[in-house]
Amino acid sequence: MSGDGVNGLMEKPRGAVTVRDGGCLLVRVRLPLPASARPRLLLQPRPKKGRPEEAGRSLVLEPVGPDEWQTVLEAAPSLEEGRWDAYVVTGPGEERVPLLPGLRDLRGLVSGGDAVRGGPVAVRIPYATKDGRLAIRAWRRATHAEAGRITVGSGAMAVMARLYGAGLGEGAEVSLIRRGRESAMARFALSAEGDRDFSFTVDYADLLAEAVGGAPAVWDVFVHPCAGAPRVRVARLLDDVADRKTVFVYPATTLGGVSVRPYYTLDNDLSVEVAPRH
Repeated sequence: MSGDGVNGLMEKPRGAVTVRDGGCLLVRVRLPLPASARPRLLLQPRPKKGRPEEAGRSLVLEPVGPDEWQTVLEAAPSLEEGRWDAYVVTGPGEERVPLLPGLRDLRGLVSGGDAVRGGPVAVRIPYATKDGRLAIRAWRRATHAEAGRITVGSGAMAVMARLYGAGLGEGAEVSLIRRGRESAMARFALSAEGDRDFSFTVDYADLLAEAVGGAPAVWDVFVHPCAGAPRVRVARLLDDVADRKTVFVYPATTLGGVSVRPYYTLDNDLSVEVAPRH
């Protein structure tokens, strides 16, 4: 490897990201290289457990000032759903170098924005990983139900939501499906406001009736836009929170010796946990 590449770096590269209108990302990298260098930004999808690494997406970094380089990740083509780690490759044959997070201007990410109306939902949220690197959390869904306000009562939860990529019609309903080999389904009516906005209430007692052996259970929340339509996962994706699970924590309700609470999964999908109290 050449001295102008990885071995020649005196400091680790750092990337600032600005979300622009339409969902494109402007990435500006501080990188001490000569103007004649040809560095690239590499976005590498993080492989799932037990899976081999797949090909990433490489973007040319253009010089914009002393030790400053930038590129634009356009909205199309969208990134596959998952987590994408950001690296810099300083030249042909050089090793990839993890990109450290700089300032992240996420004001272009607005909840329920019209950017996705009438088409598939494609979301990219830049964030700092637990080990201090820059990454992008991506979702791509042909249809999507965006969870809004969740109100937790003494024995139920009320949810407001908006549907993307499909319209509400006759026979629309919400279902909660229990994970595991002994799966079950609980159905709930919804109240529609037009063909996109709706609300529903989940009575926790209906989930307790399906309890099996007192073991913890997780119920995933879906909406069926109309009779016979494929179910659509209810999630919260359209804002600037890459990992919602530990940020939005809802109170648990005790019923019949068990604890019931709504929560967001690692994928920001809405679920309900039913667990025995010890």
